[in-house]
Amino acid sequence: MSQFFTTETAPAGNLQLITVKSNALGHRADLSAYCPAPAWLSPGMPLVILLHGVYGSHWAWSAKGGAPDTLETLMADDIIRPMILAMPSDGLYGDGSGYVPHKKANYEKWIVEDVVQVMKEQFPVLTADSPIFIAGLSMGGYGALRLGAKYPQVFRAFSGMSSITEFGQMAQFVSNYPQLQADALEQDPAFDWILKNQNNLPPFRFDCGVDDPLIAHNRELHTALQAAGIPHVYEEYPGGHSWEYWSRYLGRSLVWFEGCC
Repeated sequence: MSQFFTTETAPAGNLQLITVKSNALGHRADLSAYCPAPAWLSPGMPLVILLHGVYGSHWAWSAKGGAPDTLETLMADDIIRPMILAMPSDGLYGDGSGYVPHKKANYEKWIVEDVVQVMKEQFPVLTADSPIFIAGLSMGGYGALRLGAKYPQVFRAFSGMSSITEFGQMAQFVSNYPQLQADALEQDPAFDWILKNQNNLPPFRFDCGVDDPLIAHNRELHTALQAAGIPHVYEEYPGGHSWEYWSRYLGRSLVWFEGCC
């Protein structure tokens, strides 16, 4: 029996489009899912949740980032095992919710609870044994780093790309930051949860382009993690804050997840 009042689905090419009445949000929300062909499927296979950045929605990682194509290439080359992708919207608050709890909707639980549950309902090969990974870009990088560290019992590993590392950096990207600040109930830096749960952290990594406006913040997080003696992987690559960078380097996160299975 479903845990949701309504769930609507439709195929769209190699994707499954899903609209579900979210328990955490109190209204409908969307996600795109990619599931490999039946020959690739087996019980307990991994689930990867990909979080988009500001302005985007559930279609961003597939339509702009080519995530299913990247995954298919890595699987065909026998670099990673078959995985299922969940690409949810952030809940569509303003220019971006930050993937944190708000006064009127819990955008954090939407990802951590509802997205995981609806994926398991739609794809029975996802079982209690399935490792769950989370990654994201920019605002989604903040979501992945923060949620991955806050919920180590949920995620096997996590990865951020071009990440906002502290909630206040959202001011650089959204049109009405004071309203977002007033609505968001939690505004903690990703480092706070990493430090708090350092003894229970799953493996994590993050990367940033050397021409990205967030590069200094990512380097600061790397330095703070080193000072605290917290194991992690940090990498820099050529590129800026763009889909060219994210589509090119998404595979690094997927290969990292393979090593954490």
